Amino acid sequence: MNITAFIGSSRAHGNSEQLTNIVLEGIAHKKIYVKDLHIEPIHDLRHDANGFQLIEDDYDQVIEALLTSDVVVFATPIYWYSMSGIMKNMVDRFSQAIRDERFPELKEKLTTTEAIVLAVGGDHPTVKGLPMIQQFQYIFDFIKMPFTFYIIGEGNKPGDITSDKQALAQAAILNRQLKARI
Repeated sequence: MNITAFIGSSRAHGNSEQLTNIVLEGIAHKKIYVKDLHIEPIHDLRHDANGFQLIEDDYDQVIEALLTSDVVVFATPIYWYSMSGIMKNMVDRFSQAIRDERFPELKEKLTTTEAIVLAVGGDHPTVKGLPMIQQFQYIFDFIKMPFTFYIIGEGNKPGDITSDKQALAQAAILNRQLKARI
């Protein structure tokens, strides 16, 4: 089973990455740090006669990861009650990716690629982060990507996630479930 974790934090070793580490402990996986990729914002040309144009940036790394993964983890801090801006920029480009003639198999592949969301924030994230989870659900529904699990953890300062016993317990359960499938 190939697993890719997109780490959507601008902070190195942030709480959302720490939660990801717990979920994927002892499981072979690849991490992609979205902050380290140069991803141009989408220029919406869906209705233009020539359609989307090729963009010279690092987005093909995202597409390659989607094409080669069985499970994709979207790990993000909760910024202003949503995913981080760098993660949103990456997700916005899905509109272009699913139309990219260089990757005709992408849309079909996404229908069998499992999505997991891990999010950490402050200010009552288990309630105030739910609209973000719903946003991810709508995104995954649109691209027909199975959305199988999410964890919302509480943490603000670096390392705070280690005090969220509920999130840690959910992470341990998810880790065991993933290991059982390998």
